[in-house]
Amino acid sequence: MKLRNFLLPVALFWLAGSLVSQTTPPVSAPAATQNAPASTGTPADSSSSPPAASTTPTTPPAQAEPAAPGKGDQSDSDESITTLRKTVTEVRVVFTVTDRHGHYIKDLKKNDVRVIDDQKPAEIRSFYAETDLPLQVGLLVDASNSVRDRFKFEQDAAIEFLNSIIRPRYDKAFVVGFDATPEVTQDFTDSTESLSTGVRMLRAGGGTAMYDALYFACRDKLMKQEQTGPVRRAIILLSDGEDNLSHVTREEAIEMAERAEVIVYTISTNISGMKGKGDKVLERIAEATGGRAFFPFQMREMSDAFLSIQEELRSQYAVAYKPANFIADGSFRTIEILAQDRGLKVRTRKGYYAPKQ
Repeated sequence: MKLRNFLLPVALFWLAGSLVSQTTPPVSAPAATQNAPASTGTPADSSSSPPAASTTPTTPPAQAEPAAPGKGDQSDSDESITTLRKTVTEVRVVFTVTDRHGHYIKDLKKNDVRVIDDQKPAEIRSFYAETDLPLQVGLLVDASNSVRDRFKFEQDAAIEFLNSIIRPRYDKAFVVGFDATPEVTQDFTDSTESLSTGVRMLRAGGGTAMYDALYFACRDKLMKQEQTGPVRRAIILLSDGEDNLSHVTREEAIEMAERAEVIVYTISTNISGMKGKGDKVLERIAEATGGRAFFPFQMREMSDAFLSIQEELRSQYAVAYKPANFIADGSFRTIEILAQDRGLKVRTRKGYYAPKQ
């Protein structure tokens, strides 16, 4: 009896100590969670456990631990989500507006235009005139046998154009001559002297692979050129439009220009006085990319075409907008920009390829 009376208090004391040791850790866990708000309420948390995020503003300790297993995992998730948001909310398009007489309109405001993305109205986020963006220009010169007679004049006009439009330490251009294959005679530079030398190095001869040259200039030159901020990419293509050696098709070349967000201006070297099959090809390329096709049937009109391109590159607008019902499936989405004044003509690229998740 005395032994029972002695053991009973000892057992009760041991049981109380055991209970205290088991309940102590959960007391400090909520405090630790409250002192680390960065692990809750992030996009990674809401995407990994939507029900918890929608029902309560705080995450229970048991769910908070997996949300931040390491800084590397958290930043990777945040980065992928941020990239998607940029794609959805900021499609950027450059366009040109002219009146019935072809004169450039330079004083439009945001409410003067509407944007239709994939046949649905889009929300315009920003609108401004683009008169002074740095240029990245590619000069593609047809050096095949078919243009031999007027090649020297075309070289002179191209050099005059580059000297007028390229500003040192601001714009850059490159020169590509093509017959059966494209040849870079001058890589990206802001030196008009080097560009002139590159144009002079071109030699006429051989067949014509125009589509290959355009594809190459967009994919291997402009798309790979470093950008430190917004730039305007353009290609000036001098050719008669006749292609007999390309490995890629006309539409594949156009698609690559669209992916590189390049405006293509075409200048026909056909001086027969009549538009031929090649001229229609040049029109198709320019229209699809938001550029313009020129047909200087006389030699002296070649310089006028270059002057018009120079003026247009300094007389454009840029709009950034949010597409409706955007799906990142890699599909082609059409773009249409309409001026409220029906007497005005808007010219821009026909569309873009959505990124694919």
